[in-house]
Amino acid sequence: MTHRIIRITDNPELIDTLAGWFNSKWGIPKEAYLDSMNEATARDSAVPEWYAVIDNGDIIGGAGVIENDFHDRPDLSPNVCALYVIPKRRGQGIAGELLAKISADMNKRGVKTLYLVTDHTSFYERYGWEYLTDVRSDGEDHDSRMYVKNT
Repeated sequence: MTHRIIRITDNPELIDTLAGWFNSKWGIPKEAYLDSMNEATARDSAVPEWYAVIDNGDIIGGAGVIENDFHDRPDLSPNVCALYVIPKRRGQGIAGELLAKISADMNKRGVKTLYLVTDHTSFYERYGWEYLTDVRSDGEDHDSRMYVKNT
């Protein structure tokens, strides 16, 4: 199996396709993804940025880096968000490869610390992320886990 990880800033022609793909996975309005991806390609800054894992022309995974993933701790920024690998490709190390690529890319671009919000336990630890604290996501009635990783 061969796949490659691309950045939206290097492939702006994929903005509409990738925004639709994330919308179909997370239910966040496509327009929100379009706005963030267009911002990524219009500015010369590390954040926001979006990544896709492409295999034979198909998107099999993706994630983004945004300032705040809709939680109550704006000081914990930037955030890896929307990490998703299609079910039939899970368990193959793709998420770990994607997280490593994001970490290395952000480090090269001057971002030395990344955060992410999740309800998962034990998944991100295997990729070097550490639990930091609980945060409250917008509109939620329970806390989620905030993880941190130095790039």
